[in-house]
Amino acid sequence: MKKLMKLTLAIGAIVSFAFGAPKAELRIGAQPYPLYAPLWAAKELGYLDEEFKKVGATYTWNVFGNGPLVNEGVRGGSIDLGMMADLPAIIAKSVGLDIVIFSNFGIGEKALALIVPTNSPIKEVKDIKGKKIAYGKGTYAQHLLAILVNNSGLKNSDFEHINLAAGDIPTAIRTGQIDGAVIWEQYISLLTVTGDARVVADGTGIKLGNNISYIKKDFAQKHPEVLSAYIKAVERGSQYINNNNKDAAKLLSNTFKTPPETLELVFSHFEYYAKFLPRDIAEIEKVKNYVLKEKIIARDVNINEFVTTKYIERAGI
Repeated sequence: MKKLMKLTLAIGAIVSFAFGAPKAELRIGAQPYPLYAPLWAAKELGYLDEEFKKVGATYTWNVFGNGPLVNEGVRGGSIDLGMMADLPAIIAKSVGLDIVIFSNFGIGEKALALIVPTNSPIKEVKDIKGKKIAYGKGTYAQHLLAILVNNSGLKNSDFEHINLAAGDIPTAIRTGQIDGAVIWEQYISLLTVTGDARVVADGTGIKLGNNISYIKKDFAQKHPEVLSAYIKAVERGSQYINNNNKDAAKLLSNTFKTPPETLELVFSHFEYYAKFLPRDIAEIEKVKNYVLKEKIIARDVNINEFVTTKYIERAGI
């Protein structure tokens, strides 16, 4: 048996020497929103390819419409990495996905807002009483709405909740199917610049609007160098947008189906960076407390274990 094992190992070593060790492949679950613009920029500019090549890895790119759909992709085994807002990531962890949050995209307090048609009688949050308000259930829009409702003295039962995908909200606003919606960028700017909607309230001072990347724990343990390469690409993409707002808007205009001049406005609503600041982790803890209190999740999540900074430290950013 020992001789057979040695022979097997020897053959494996010969094959690896002759053909090269198999490359690690990271299956990325992306979303086509400016919330994740640093990685889209890194992909378009070749940063992602460059960083992955340095560690001998490859990746596949899979696009989803929102965080809950990304979670389903991870659960179904088609992807390893999900990019999303804090709330759906917490839900995923709570229901049993063996994942860790390892990288940030930054914050955007103005990039998530309650909007209404321009001619709406709704002037402040308390005016949504008795109205139809849309948002994506399980997205971070749900959390901002809860904060706004609580701060205004309303209750969730005071208005009608409409579960609507982000991409369907602009039409619903324009055609009067809903009275308002909580939605993120690029839709806020697309609707306000054209005069179809106006902002009643956003996350300024009450919700940072963190967007993160999580990874399957077993992939992270096997391929820490791949995560570091990914983080370096995200940080390079962040710096590119931060320092080249106009050029970045032209680069990603088609990706986000937003005119460059409008996309410049969108980017001004974000602060992009890949690392986690203490305020970011505290914000994720706050969101977890909300979903636990509201029984959106049935099992608690230890944020200190769920969010890890060791791959960011490994990447040296």
